[in-house]
Amino acid sequence: MPFQKVQTEKLSIAVVRQIELLILRGILRPGERLPAERELAERLGVSRPSLREAIAELQDQGLLTAKAGSGIYVAEVLGSAFSPALIRLFSSHEEAVFDYLSFRRDLEGLAAERAARLGSASDLKVVQTIFDKMEAAHARNAAEDEAQLDAQFHMAIIEASHNVVMLHMMRSMYDLLRQGVFYNRQMMFQQRTTREAILDQHRAINTALQARDPEGAREAVHKHLSYVQKCMEDHQKAQRNEAIAQQRLDHETSYN
Repeated sequence: MPFQKVQTEKLSIAVVRQIELLILRGILRPGERLPAERELAERLGVSRPSLREAIAELQDQGLLTAKAGSGIYVAEVLGSAFSPALIRLFSSHEEAVFDYLSFRRDLEGLAAERAARLGSASDLKVVQTIFDKMEAAHARNAAEDEAQLDAQFHMAIIEASHNVVMLHMMRSMYDLLRQGVFYNRQMMFQQRTTREAILDQHRAINTALQARDPEGAREAVHKHLSYVQKCMEDHQKAQRNEAIAQQRLDHETSYN
């Protein structure tokens, strides 16, 4: 008969499984510090030796890392999605910018549609809270804060879609954006008119999500990222025009 005795699971294995799921679901994020050993053991309801055994296993898996004198952290695993050679190619060829935006438009449109259908009330409250902070940053003309909240807003939508593969892929993509691999995100928030348009677009996305309108949410994301692409195209064209104008100026002044 194909039956076996049920084995009682070791406490350390149960801890490993819980932390693995928290990382998989994006609740524990790369670079996040775990609570101190005593506090974490109390929260989990296990002994400190069982916790240490679980932490050691997770370190062997490469999911956690220890920093001397600081504590235990979720490992920085996002960069593993792309090789250093491919990242260098992304950063050195303009066409990668538009392929990146096209990729985001497709996936984030799908994520927004899923979030409107599947997101919990708490998921949508997170999106609303970030948008409220974005409006506040806009009102006090804090462009840098607004740019950071822009990324948080989009990631909150990804998280609300409840697809762990999409979540980790898009976190990896946003990590490259944060590093300036594709373009300087701050550039989008330097002009007042651009910032106004982007805020309005985010408001449209949020409104559709809160109304649980999947098609409207997807369309609002598509319109927003199409606008971002147009801004990038205009910026690159302006840079090329300035380079040509500078050559003309250098040529004219060289005769004086």
